[in-house]
Amino acid sequence: MNIAARFTDRVAVVTGAASGIGAAGAARLAAEGASVVLADIDADRGEDAAAGIRKDGGRACFVRADVSQERDWERVVEVAHGFGPIGVLVSNAYTVHVAPAHATSLASWQQQLAVNLTGAFLGFKAALPDLAGHDGAVVLTSSVHAHKGIPGHPAYAASKGALLSLCGQLAVEYGPRVRVNAILPGPILTAAWDRVSEEDRARSVAETAARRFGTPEEVAAAIAFLASGEASYITGSSLLVDGGWSVVKASA
Repeated sequence: MNIAARFTDRVAVVTGAASGIGAAGAARLAAEGASVVLADIDADRGEDAAAGIRKDGGRACFVRADVSQERDWERVVEVAHGFGPIGVLVSNAYTVHVAPAHATSLASWQQQLAVNLTGAFLGFKAALPDLAGHDGAVVLTSSVHAHKGIPGHPAYAASKGALLSLCGQLAVEYGPRVRVNAILPGPILTAAWDRVSEEDRARSVAETAARRFGTPEEVAAAIAFLASGEASYITGSSLLVDGGWSVVKASA
């Protein structure tokens, strides 16, 4: 793939970057010239992901951070400033506990909202001075769960839906200095699917127009587009990356 250097001299922070969509997004931004800070609670895989980027000739470092903790964001920004001011923020960290609402504890509910939603808010606040001064771009990772009810995901769906509202609000309050957009991945084949049976995997694939899983790299391409100057007139928007999953229906 011939990738243009759309992020030369830009510093990007990517959360949830130790694996899956976050790791792919960090690698894509680095391949396009960005200096990337990968943040995650998984230090082993995070360090490996950053090392992989450096091995390929990119600039990257890893910082262990819990996105729901404001003090950890201070450390992320400090590390990022080793490269320069933050110009791109990809808020991708998440957690999910699969259970129906009546079986979801308050602690579980609060943890999922803290990581998935509050983490995005804290990251934006921490990076805002840099973003506002350098034509910043923010990409929030929402989900098709924001629009479609899927059993067992009450807190996850609530947090992902709220991210879309937050996206619009931030775009309005901080434009034109900062652009804020969201992506909504559908069935993307990451480690999260390891707990899903082959039968359920096949059902998910059959419910896409593409008739296959998406890849983290395909989502990373969407992230890179929204964060780039090519999307300079796009803000407050949400982009589905779901292979048509959200429009497929099996009945009239």
